[in-house]
Amino acid sequence: MTVNSVIYVNQERLNNSISRLAEIGKLPDGGVRRIAYSPEDLQARELVKRWMTEAGMNVRIDAAGNMIGTYPGQVEKAPVLATGSHIDTVPSGGIYDGTLGVLAGIEVVRVFKENNIKLIHPLEVIVFTDEESTMLGSKAMSGNIVSNPEYYRRDDGTSIQACLERIGGNWDKLSTAQRSKSEIAAYLELHVEQGVVLETVAKQIGIVSGIVGQNRFNIAITGKANHAGTTPMEMRKDALVAACQVVLTVNNLAINSQGDMVATVGAFNVWPNAANIIPAKVEMSLDVRDIYLYNIYNLAINLQKQISVIAANTQTKISMQPTLRVEPTLAKTEIKDAIAQSCRQLQLSYHHLPSRAGHDAQEIGKFTDMGMIFVPSVAGISHSESEYTSAEQCSQGANVLLQSLIQLDQLYPV
Repeated sequence: MTVNSVIYVNQERLNNSISRLAEIGKLPDGGVRRIAYSPEDLQARELVKRWMTEAGMNVRIDAAGNMIGTYPGQVEKAPVLATGSHIDTVPSGGIYDGTLGVLAGIEVVRVFKENNIKLIHPLEVIVFTDEESTMLGSKAMSGNIVSNPEYYRRDDGTSIQACLERIGGNWDKLSTAQRSKSEIAAYLELHVEQGVVLETVAKQIGIVSGIVGQNRFNIAITGKANHAGTTPMEMRKDALVAACQVVLTVNNLAINSQGDMVATVGAFNVWPNAANIIPAKVEMSLDVRDIYLYNIYNLAINLQKQISVIAANTQTKISMQPTLRVEPTLAKTEIKDAIAQSCRQLQLSYHHLPSRAGHDAQEIGKFTDMGMIFVPSVAGISHSESEYTSAEQCSQGANVLLQSLIQLDQLYPV
């Protein structure tokens, strides 16, 4: 069979693979717990490795513990096309987050093997290490690892050296895991949306425009504690009143910004936090996300201006310190176009949207062309035992992945 023929994944087999992997680390409530480097993670990796081998892939583990299955191409030395995701979970996760991208990649290779198809490029299916916590696997590939191993020490005290040794990695040789555009021509990841947009707009496939950048700040407001009953309103330096005005300002700036910005004050602490004392101090977090970095900067600049006014009006002192900065990663136009063409070929509706959650694709897109395919998450629920995407939706995403890889194989030179 030629790659010009329309071929499809085996929906039942893909769904069975998802169900079987979900048994490893299964919780009583139906959720899954497969923390990176845990016995459950190791068991799941062994099963996935066996499936990769049975599908005709050569499997290797790099120094970062990434498991990489390679299906040969017609041109052995050509840069690879890559797909994949992760199989580790949050402490009480669902069965689709990450897992779908890995197992769909394996299913695509199974279909190629059954139909005697070899792309021009070799095809890699990658299981990235520890996506849910440190993203160590994809960061090692992009060369963005923190050099101090203490940064990656686990909560139980286990060193990263010991963790990597468990899964076949090697901290001392971590630099060898870094990849380049000359090795990976393009990377395409299938993932559940983890949001409610596709369900709301009633579209079957999401074409990700990019993965948002994320800036976090700590905002501290200092006023003056005093008796709540004896201090007149006009004589107060109420830190909480000032903080509330800051929260409303953040909300208004985000609502009135261009694009798809989101801004959240999620943590809020008040001192001395007593019913009969005027608050003396407030600390709060601010999380700002947008696909364009300049939108994030504009909000921060405008917020600083408003903070100065609020501080003067409330007789308080307000400081705003950055604590995290993650730059956005845009999807490659040609990859987005290939996904759209695949959707039209398969008669599936689609919608362009940003990813507001982080993914391994965000790191891989820093050194090569990147794209992502989303399928709906029922009610937008993720990182929960209630996470659900139907077997039909999973196979629709896998079919788009398959057809898009075939298109990209013709697009990228060898």
